[in-house]
Amino acid sequence: MKIEEQEMADCLVRILENVILTEEKSIRQGYFSDLSIAEMHTLDAIGPYEARTMTETANSLGITTGTLTVSIDRLVRKGYVTRKRDENDRRIVRISLTREGKIASRMHGKFHGVLARHILEPYSEEEKKLLLKLVNDIDSFLEAQVEKYDNAESIRMTARRVAEETRRRNDDG
Repeated sequence: MKIEEQEMADCLVRILENVILTEEKSIRQGYFSDLSIAEMHTLDAIGPYEARTMTETANSLGITTGTLTVSIDRLVRKGYVTRKRDENDRRIVRISLTREGKIASRMHGKFHGVLARHILEPYSEEEKKLLLKLVNDIDSFLEAQVEKYDNAESIRMTARRVAEETRRRNDDG
């Protein structure tokens, strides 16, 4: 690995670790210290407006509905989320933020804004534009990587299903 590549790799790891640590510490020391980062991100995914289904929310978080159910159970107990069955289709569960959940989500958004402002503050307008372009390029690259791995997983799962069906047909035939 070239020196620049090693420096970039080390820097990316440090940035990820420091963002997580900063977020954890700000939550722990704030008014919403009973929430974890994952729970705070769940509140953000539910959003402050209309109720969302469990499936919509799980998909936006990239987790299963089973995993989301565990988190929602805790958030309901803590008073941040309400859960109701859909009036037209009882199989559908809709979740929404309570007043306290909306406040927590809004405060978390403000934290991100303050963090961004402090990161950008020392730079000139031209440097800010360049930094934003570079960060957006990195983000686009990483999103493409996630999609690539998601597609590879989907292909593997399809191949497993086809192989399983073929085995079953061969066993039956």
